[in-house]
Amino acid sequence: MLLAFAQLSAQAFAGIFAPLSGQRSWKLSALFAQMVAIGVASLPTVALANFLLGLVLAIQGAGQFDKLGAIDMVADLVAFSILREIGPLITAVIVIGRSGSSITAELGTMKVAEEIEALNVMGIDPVKYLVVPRLLAMIIMMPVLTVLGEAVGLFSGWLVGTMSLHLDPIYYVQRSIDAVEQKDLFNGLLKALIFGAVVGAVSCFYGMQVEGGAEGVGRSTTKSVVTCLTSMLAMDALVTALVYFV
Repeated sequence: MLLAFAQLSAQAFAGIFAPLSGQRSWKLSALFAQMVAIGVASLPTVALANFLLGLVLAIQGAGQFDKLGAIDMVADLVAFSILREIGPLITAVIVIGRSGSSITAELGTMKVAEEIEALNVMGIDPVKYLVVPRLLAMIIMMPVLTVLGEAVGLFSGWLVGTMSLHLDPIYYVQRSIDAVEQKDLFNGLLKALIFGAVVGAVSCFYGMQVEGGAEGVGRSTTKSVVTCLTSMLAMDALVTALVYFV
């Protein structure tokens, strides 16, 4: 299983960079279609989830910081938590549930319907034709969705801080800026990029491995979601350790 995953991933990533060496690979039209399906369609859910998390963080933080007489530290908590950890994580979870599972089910249905075998018969590489656009779109859109989601989360925290806690709007923004460092922004974007690569590769792999008809599609989709979530958390721990302890 691991060997098959490594082989498919190597072929897919090689296909992504194939145009740099003059080889024919993916089409821009296919890439843009996947970017819309993966990114644009997921944006409302990602924005809503980050908005609600920003509210929860600000409200929960206010309850604790008020006991210490440091209510203005709510801005620090929201900015630090969303940019470093929660923003990339919640965005990846939503993309896995919505787009990752969709990719696996779509490719799995094509596998069951023997459409992938038909591509092989026609001399078309299914990895370059089907996997590469989806993988590349996931790598591109995950950081984009993360940045947009983080912005919404920070905005919802600002709303709570200024409207409910009566903090000065400019002061809240300044506290948020002072609370984070450049490596926090780098950490969040790096995680989003890696999450995109992992989710895209795993989702495509399980889709291409489907066997057993409609039941096989369901089983592979479930395995894909579970594996994506587990791999994402493992990579999150690894990147955090590398950025802050190495």
